[in-house]
Amino acid sequence: MGTSTEVTFFKNKKARVSTKLLIDVPLLITVIILVIIGLLILYSASWNYALQHKGSSTYMVSRQAVWIFISSIAAVILTMIDYHFLKQTATLILAGTCALLLIVLFMPSSIQGTTRTVLSGSVQPSELAKIALVIYLAHWLSKKQESLATLYWGFIPVIVIIGVTGGLILVQPDVSATITVVFLGGIMFFVAGGNIKHIGAIVLLAIFMIFCGYFLFDKVSTRIDDFVNGLTDPAQASYHIQRSIEAILRGGWAGVGIGKGVVKLTGLPVAWTDSIYAVILEETGLIGGTLIAVLYLILLWRGFSIAVNAPDNFGKLLAAGITLWITIEAAINIGVMLNIVPFAGNALPFISFGGSSMLCTMAGIGILMSISRCTAIDTLENERTTPDAFISLRRRDWGWRISSLGRHSRKK
Repeated sequence: MGTSTEVTFFKNKKARVSTKLLIDVPLLITVIILVIIGLLILYSASWNYALQHKGSSTYMVSRQAVWIFISSIAAVILTMIDYHFLKQTATLILAGTCALLLIVLFMPSSIQGTTRTVLSGSVQPSELAKIALVIYLAHWLSKKQESLATLYWGFIPVIVIIGVTGGLILVQPDVSATITVVFLGGIMFFVAGGNIKHIGAIVLLAIFMIFCGYFLFDKVSTRIDDFVNGLTDPAQASYHIQRSIEAILRGGWAGVGIGKGVVKLTGLPVAWTDSIYAVILEETGLIGGTLIAVLYLILLWRGFSIAVNAPDNFGKLLAAGITLWITIEAAINIGVMLNIVPFAGNALPFISFGGSSMLCTMAGIGILMSISRCTAIDTLENERTTPDAFISLRRRDWGWRISSLGRHSRKK
């Protein structure tokens, strides 16, 4: 039983309302469906590799199930805690993440030729960096709202925050995570009301990092060259993309059936992580692939609804940032498999194999649920209703919108 609050309904009738389970049910159902689909597809994509290299066909799916269990506990805990505690810990979270990114450089565990993990591959700090940056920027941007349009107190600090975090990831090298971090930071700065010229400079920073990566790392230049060549002639695309296209063509409209795909067995690289969407398209076809995309769009809708209705600017920016982070990851992964964007190593949230990715993503969902719950409690306590619809966070003149949406809400 939860704590209760009295709410006056129509005709002054009163009812006792539990406030501990006031969460976004459509978002919860969407995440559950994605996780269940993920386990099913993961087993199909990994059983052969797991049997040959780990001695058990269920090795990888079992590990993923353990991480889902741990991540779900973390999500539940975060749901039940007031999200405002992240204000006090935002600096510590980002500083700790940067420390881990530095440790990676001195005590690394290699993954596919890059130094991205510590503790024998158990922790991947670049995944933690994404949610850590969202939390810190939500805190900093909401606190500095009045000075965001200035050069010295708005743009330069944001560039330093994004640049340091992205730079530590870039030297691993993990260019795809670097671009995600810079892009995400730029969008949050835009949503918060940053100067449009300064946002353009952040875009230039992202381009500069890609430029550096192209000339510093052979893997990056190869991926970009393969992408450009593949646009003109699919036969000139990278081997990875060629196998992905083969899986898509085999799947057709309805797919060959779950577990019956063959491209994953005949050379599709890392079918259980980066390429898992290609497995989905082969085994469930365009119908199954579209369903997955729709689920992420529902997540985007519910996340933005939570952002719009949040009781304060910190909650609005935090919810918007987490939602954008998860959907950007999904969009990049899907886009790579369809050869729409250059190859990147972004995981497909809730579906790809990976403990760090699952834990961080589920933590993000827990924070979204906490914001939803606190909004509902705030609504009940103030005897008001909140429209459940998406509203732009910026006005048509590119000015600040979040503060106006929350003008009737209490400051946390």
